[in-house]
Amino acid sequence: MPSPRLLAFAQLLRLPNVFTAFADIALAACVGVAVVSGWPPAAYWGRVLLLALASGSLYLAGMVWNDVFDFEEDAKARPFRPLPSGRISKRTAVLLGVLLVLAGLTFAGLAGLPGAEEWDSAPLGYAIGLAALVFLYDGWLKRTPIGPLAMASCRFINVLLGLSAIPDNVLPVGLRLHLAGVVGIYIVGVTWFARTEEGRSDPRQLLAAAIVIGLSLVFALVLRARVGIDQPGAFLFPYLLVGFGFLVGVPLVRAVRRPGPKEVQAAVKRCVLGLVALDAVLATAFLGAPGLLILLLLPPALVLGKWVYST
Repeated sequence: MPSPRLLAFAQLLRLPNVFTAFADIALAACVGVAVVSGWPPAAYWGRVLLLALASGSLYLAGMVWNDVFDFEEDAKARPFRPLPSGRISKRTAVLLGVLLVLAGLTFAGLAGLPGAEEWDSAPLGYAIGLAALVFLYDGWLKRTPIGPLAMASCRFINVLLGLSAIPDNVLPVGLRLHLAGVVGIYIVGVTWFARTEEGRSDPRQLLAAAIVIGLSLVFALVLRARVGIDQPGAFLFPYLLVGFGFLVGVPLVRAVRRPGPKEVQAAVKRCVLGLVALDAVLATAFLGAPGLLILLLLPPALVLGKWVYST
């Protein structure tokens, strides 16, 4: 059991969830290995590492700013959370949020240097867009009907951030957008499903959100036909995708049938951490069985999840 102070910060940061951000970058790294001729040079892996640090920093910043903007609401509805409970001061949270955003932008800027004859501004551009969307979502958009789309846009850009490590002439823009779109559509459904997780949810809304999640998997199935890479083990992709559908589908169906907070939150947690599994499955479409190595990000997330809530 971590110390109360460390636990408070881990809860503020929703620490288990940061592995889903790393998984997006790992997916992009697998794509790079598949499409780049020969084994990627050390500079490529340097860029991937910096992009992972940028992605993780901006994700954690989003978690902090979420609680900063929700301080008054949490004080009434969720007084156990780190800020309203007084375990972490609001001032400390604001400072942490600022530092994490600056760290994310710095890492992204540095990611444009390794292996390039001149500085590549694309990673920083994606990071700035991601940071802007984080503030818009946390401060305003999540309370509007387009909240799920805004959250999905963050994930969409995060995948593109990871793919920025791959030269433009190696991976077509259409394939980049398709891959990022699969993750984005999935997050639309998950965010929609989670909108009323703390009370009794409308089963019709839950069903609609679950259908969107299902559509993301159909969109992923189409992706394989566009890849044009025949890696050993890539034939596993559709079967793994079906298996993933059952992994997240069972708790989703259970929550639709019994739309109470416990069931809905359990389904949302499965879907959020399931993004690591989805990224691993998508990686197999490009890289074959080695793409499943992304699943190694799940154990630390699950262990941390024993003490830290994910929603």
